[in-house]
Amino acid sequence: MKKWLPWIIVAVVVIGIYSWAKGFNNTAVGLKETATKTWGDVESSYQRRNDLIGNLVKTVQGAADFEKNTLTAVIEARAKATATTIDPTNITPDQLAEFNQAQSGLSSALSRLLVTVERYPDIKANQNFLELQSQLEGTENRINVARDRFNGAVEPYNKHIKTFPNSLLAGLFNFSELNYFRAEAGSEKAPDVNFDFK
Repeated sequence: MKKWLPWIIVAVVVIGIYSWAKGFNNTAVGLKETATKTWGDVESSYQRRNDLIGNLVKTVQGAADFEKNTLTAVIEARAKATATTIDPTNITPDQLAEFNQAQSGLSSALSRLLVTVERYPDIKANQNFLELQSQLEGTENRINVARDRFNGAVEPYNKHIKTFPNSLLAGLFNFSELNYFRAEAGSEKAPDVNFDFK
């Protein structure tokens, strides 16, 4: 029995290490997949907004005297926002900043469009426009919720791979920290609202 004791101890240690590594890996994979799926929800919310903008532009184009520069800015910002994509399994701070900047440009162009529309009573009275405006407001809320959920899904994954002793296996299994979605620089300041009805 004594001659088998070292082998039994080694076997128990190997099985213990294997179980720990397997548990770490499976949990990390599950948490990363959840974060990836929630990033897909963020992109889906942005896509919904992009789809609505096409309808909004067509509705607003119906007003003959509407300012073309504002409309062109929205169309160009939408094209730029849809061209910027991110691989959810490998989100870098630079990619997130570029994506956020493109989406911010679109939000800014949309705000200018909606403020400009205030000068056109025919558009404001259009039921299609009012419905689209309401849909866009709802979509902006969905985008905020989706971003928050993404950050909520990233947190347990990052905690899992950064806590000791899991951090030892994270490098071995090639798990790296995911980046949180952060607000654009300067967004902590309240925007200036100027209603110029000249």
